[in-house]
Amino acid sequence: MRLTKRLAIAAAVTVFSALSGAAIAADKLVIGTEGAYPPFNNLQADGSLTGFDIDIAKALCEEMKTECTFVTQDWDGIIPALQAKKFDAIIASMSITDERKEKVDFTDKYYNTGPAIAVAKDSTLTEATEAGLDGKTLGAQGSTTHSNYAEAHFKTSELKLYPTSEEYKLDLINGRIDGVIDDVVVLSDWVKSKDGECCKILGALTPDPVINGVGAGIAIRKGEDALREKFNTAIKAIRANGKYKEINDKYFDFDVYGG
Repeated sequence: MRLTKRLAIAAAVTVFSALSGAAIAADKLVIGTEGAYPPFNNLQADGSLTGFDIDIAKALCEEMKTECTFVTQDWDGIIPALQAKKFDAIIASMSITDERKEKVDFTDKYYNTGPAIAVAKDSTLTEATEAGLDGKTLGAQGSTTHSNYAEAHFKTSELKLYPTSEEYKLDLINGRIDGVIDDVVVLSDWVKSKDGECCKILGALTPDPVINGVGAGIAIRKGEDALREKFNTAIKAIRANGKYKEINDKYFDFDVYGG
């Protein structure tokens, strides 16, 4: 499971040196993220990266005693960029799906949330169902599990795809589409903000295990088993030592890890 800001700061790179009270370990990693998917990852005007994904990545790097550098990458090119060795891992709220497993390997999940539909506050729509959105135009970011979900479960709606979530939000605000589909946490965070005060959550959707997968994981290149297991060990460690909960509680009032 995102462009205007990046146009202004296209080459932004944020460096985080993972220190654990001692010298930095010899190994280094470059982490790819999108930087346009708050509250999970977001590129600020000063070029810094913030969000749950970013803080989790930093905690994992610290646990592994590894120096990590963050690079932003447009979503639709993020897997090809990983394969081209522009970076070593993707930490960008990427859902673990069978389709993506054909191209990359994944760690264990580090969180799991479902999809939802948002509409304008004055919308007359009452149900987040295929029947409830029959004949309506639904916006989604392209190349995501949410656009795939809409294609599979909202076949009587017109689906309009966007390069970033920022663009579908603008079209919803301006009345050019009837609703949008995305992660329930992303949409909930947006409608609670000043930028999203135009809109409301119409309803949460039941995840499709084939489309939505088992949660968001860290994507790495095929065959890099040692790196995958290093991340898995670090995920387990921050879950056990309280660091994960500390980061979780900074952003959410529920356990984003999921069942």
